[in-house]
Amino acid sequence: MKINRIQLNCRRDTAFGGELGADPVFLLLRTPIIYEEGGEQRRTEGVSAALLTSGYKQSFRPVKGKPLRYDIVSFRTSAADRQYIASMNFPQDTPIELGDDFVISGTLRSMQSQSMHRGRHFSEFMELSMRIIFIALSETYDNAPASPGETIPRYEELKKLRQAVYDDPVSSWSIDEMCEEMRISRTYFHRLWFAAFGVTCRQDVIESRLLRAAELLKNTEKSVSEIAVDCGYDSEPYFMRQFKKHKNCTPSEYRRRVLSGEEQ
Repeated sequence: MKINRIQLNCRRDTAFGGELGADPVFLLLRTPIIYEEGGEQRRTEGVSAALLTSGYKQSFRPVKGKPLRYDIVSFRTSAADRQYIASMNFPQDTPIELGDDFVISGTLRSMQSQSMHRGRHFSEFMELSMRIIFIALSETYDNAPASPGETIPRYEELKKLRQAVYDDPVSSWSIDEMCEEMRISRTYFHRLWFAAFGVTCRQDVIESRLLRAAELLKNTEKSVSEIAVDCGYDSEPYFMRQFKKHKNCTPSEYRRRVLSGEEQ
């Protein structure tokens, strides 16, 4: 399996589908969409995922007044890959609504981070990551695993709060304020957050800011110091240290790689 491109936090106001290209595409659709199935118009209500096969022609449309927000991975498959996907027994070319998207979301973020420093195990890492995504889809479709909402107290509140962090990474996101909003102690808050998502709240805040920084480095001509401020950092050196620690390269090196085509 060869990954052609991976893009997170994409937005658009128009429908898409057939123009995605000839290779298979995986989509994590973070907002409700409208699509057709069996000649009938259908709509998803929350987060969904779809594996679109080669030459897919169906279109997904945003719900009126709400732009599409999505992550996308384009890849090429071998015969063995296609056989493996078929064995997962989930439908292709149609959205599967997800009760919990954080396994898939976390895997996609890890894949994007890995793509920034392609080591000798890069291809193996990407293939295994895609298999994790396919397994998660299969389990969701079969309703096999228990939902975190059934086992973790206040899960839906935590889920909305975490999504808010990634939607607005520049905010201060004070732990004390979040605890006050939920009316729970700091200790209990940290315990619930880690149980729900496998990382601390601080790690999520940092990751959200660095994803935003990577987007600005890739798509704007802003200086590193301007981007540091835009991403909520008071200190440029601290921002640069965090970026290098989490992304394995400096902001300037990342921008150079993007401009030279080394990063997708």
